[in-house]
Amino acid sequence: MANLQVQELIDAGIHFGHPASRWNPKMAPYIYGRRNFIHIIDLKETVKGLIRAKKFLIRLVAEGKDVIFVGTKRQARAAIEQEAKRCAMPYVSYRWLGGTLTNFRTIRSRMSHLDELDQMVASGAINAHSKKMISHLQREHRKMKRNLDGIRTLERLPGALVVVDPVREKNAVREAKKLNVPVVALADTEADPDDLAVVIPGNDDAMRAIEIILKHVADAVAEGRANRAAIAAREGEGQALTRAPSRPRARGTQRAAEAERPVPEMPLPKPHPALQEGAAESGKAPGEPGKAPGEAPAPGGS
Repeated sequence: MANLQVQELIDAGIHFGHPASRWNPKMAPYIYGRRNFIHIIDLKETVKGLIRAKKFLIRLVAEGKDVIFVGTKRQARAAIEQEAKRCAMPYVSYRWLGGTLTNFRTIRSRMSHLDELDQMVASGAINAHSKKMISHLQREHRKMKRNLDGIRTLERLPGALVVVDPVREKNAVREAKKLNVPVVALADTEADPDDLAVVIPGNDDAMRAIEIILKHVADAVAEGRANRAAIAAREGEGQALTRAPSRPRARGTQRAAEAERPVPEMPLPKPHPALQEGAAESGKAPGEPGKAPGEAPAPGGS
């Protein structure tokens, strides 16, 4: 992980919180003091939260889970798109549609409709409609592309959310909490830390502060993706080494043929000459069982 420069965070103004009249008392452990009726955030807590978030995301992404970057305010929009694309993760930068997580199946169906509109626009098939319908389809295409383009690659529910300003993105935080999806957030002094898995206390209105935090978070996600590929390669090698050698099919067919082959009959051994003489005297064929010595004749016999 890249080293954190505290002076860089100070120059970005990440330690400036909201006015004291707008604070949330639950954020008191992250506040250093108050200057001119403005809360000052403790930079030690900011660095601790950022390090904790990076370790958490590296482990989460290495396990094969995805992360959604969420930030719809103007100050965070460009940084959200840039950093999410850099680490190849989905993002929401314009509007969080209600049900993006809790009604994921419907959102996926809307993405299919967006693909259809993309094909119509690319192939020119949209021009076959009337002017009114063309205007309607183009407006719908722009709107859906703006809201859904960032999460088109999302095939399943994410492993975590990275949120800038959880107060503004309260709908995303509520849906994540309902589905037990952890939230990593850059939170100001007005936020509620109880709904967040990892809190990065800091100024969520300064563009430079948002860019620095998202850059470190994206680096952690990229490192997790690299670890994911390395783990997959090691598992593949381990399976190849522990896999039992397959037996040739010719041997199996040969054994099957041997099992189906009839067993030859073995000739019975010839009786001893003494047994043959005894059998001749008693009038029985050789090999026929005789009476035991001293055995009484059967009743009714002669």
